Amino acid sequence: MSDSVDVEPDRPVVHPRAMSAALLLPIVAVAAAGALIGLDLIASLGITPNTSVIGAMAAMTLGRIPLAAFAGYRSPHAQNLVQSAMSSATFGAANSLLLPIGIPFLLGRTDLIAPLFAGVAMAMIIDAIMLYRLYGTAIFPAEGAWPPGVAAAEVIQMGDPGRRAGRMLALGGGVGLAGGAMGLPMLAFGVAFIGSVPALSAFCAGLLAKIPAGWLAAGGGAARIQRLGIDPTLLPHGMMIGAALVALAQIIPHLRSDATGAVGAAASRRPGRTLTGGAAAFVAVAAFIAVAGGLAAELDPWMLAAFVVFAAVAALAHELVVGLAAMQSGWFPAYALALVTLMLGLLAGFPPLALALLTGFTAATGPCFADMGYDLKAGTILRAGCGPAFELEGRRQQLLATLIAFAVAIPITALAWPSLFGRGLIPPIDRVYAAAIDTGAHPQTLASLALWALPGAFIQWIGGARRQLGVMLATGLLLGDPGAGLAVLTGLALRLIWLKCRPSRQEALQTFGGGVICADALVSVLQGMSIGVLRGR
Repeated sequence: MSDSVDVEPDRPVVHPRAMSAALLLPIVAVAAAGALIGLDLIASLGITPNTSVIGAMAAMTLGRIPLAAFAGYRSPHAQNLVQSAMSSATFGAANSLLLPIGIPFLLGRTDLIAPLFAGVAMAMIIDAIMLYRLYGTAIFPAEGAWPPGVAAAEVIQMGDPGRRAGRMLALGGGVGLAGGAMGLPMLAFGVAFIGSVPALSAFCAGLLAKIPAGWLAAGGGAARIQRLGIDPTLLPHGMMIGAALVALAQIIPHLRSDATGAVGAAASRRPGRTLTGGAAAFVAVAAFIAVAGGLAAELDPWMLAAFVVFAAVAALAHELVVGLAAMQSGWFPAYALALVTLMLGLLAGFPPLALALLTGFTAATGPCFADMGYDLKAGTILRAGCGPAFELEGRRQQLLATLIAFAVAIPITALAWPSLFGRGLIPPIDRVYAAAIDTGAHPQTLASLALWALPGAFIQWIGGARRQLGVMLATGLLLGDPGAGLAVLTGLALRLIWLKCRPSRQEALQTFGGGVICADALVSVLQGMSIGVLRGR
């Protein structure tokens, strides 16, 4: 689907405002719903579905009420604001707020929950503001894939009488609903029709790598590697470290470049300024968490300073790597990256208290950064042809809707976590982090990580900044899901066949993929909520 169309005479000249009397109430309402859905699903199942399509459908439903008071909801731009608020609240409450505080809870350090909660709430806000400022630059171009954003825009545009893509969207939705109901990884199938082919191919290879790894283990190969003093289970983590370091280095040439997709006043922004400001903000938040969490009493001044710098750099790296993966594939390895940071923290010699705060802080950065990219991509598509001033105002209003959603998600999470944790409903990944902190580092870990980092760095360097092959391969390796890999492979094969037969109809493929992704998100939410009801919660 193209991001630019001819200007139509009935295009609006004033963008809807998130703080208007008509929109504020539904934005708050869907944000509350999104936060509750996110908290429920991450605590019970360990997943956070993209609820933006549900927010869009809620706004579209309001727009169909035949009363003058609801006429404003018929605007796709108003629906975009509601959709942005719901997805922001979902990822914010689940990934950025609840997940981090589960780590100190499992370690028996409930005294750390309040300072960590305050810190990750600030980090979540920094996430959204940074992506807002980086979106449309050479690092995160508006022309990037951002598959879930394309899917949300497709759903909203479904109500446009001038659109002729309804059949492909409905077909994709039907395929997504059927596959999702059968438990198939339809998100993986859907993104194959939208994302970058080279990046998705590397991602697919990583997902499928678990199959030959199983053959290697069955043949005793893994044991032979282990006897050489190399831990084969650390291959995904080492690959991600190497790929991430090269990816960050590849960003440097773009730091002084002007924003390629920015408009109006945003056209003068340089990514370097935003990254410098973000780094300074993360240093301040890391220092706050360290002092409020009592690290000053446990660490000498030099070690305390090292912790603050390490945490801030790790948080910034999380943002960028998660954002790059999300832009290319619609997936982001936030959990795995936090585990990598935890392992490096163990090797650096930080005590358990510092590791709990470090892991929680870094785990909070990235998800809302990526989600903001999805939402802005949807807005860019919907605002195509409306002019630079309208586009810039639309982005500002989306950021405001997101901040309102965060203001709703923060108190809801603060009120909900004691009840959830008291019933044993803690994000499953937190148990992995807590166990790793209790276990400590092994002597051969650093050597293994360094060895496996070399191929990750080489692949990322060969692929270049645009393809992100190393990051995407490592993302797939960390997820290790052969079923999802086969789904991506099938989608890519169908995409290539379609383009060979009908090269002028690429838009139809993207519309189909958007329908699949939307249906998968809907099925994930409904199934998750159904499981919660069956469990008696």
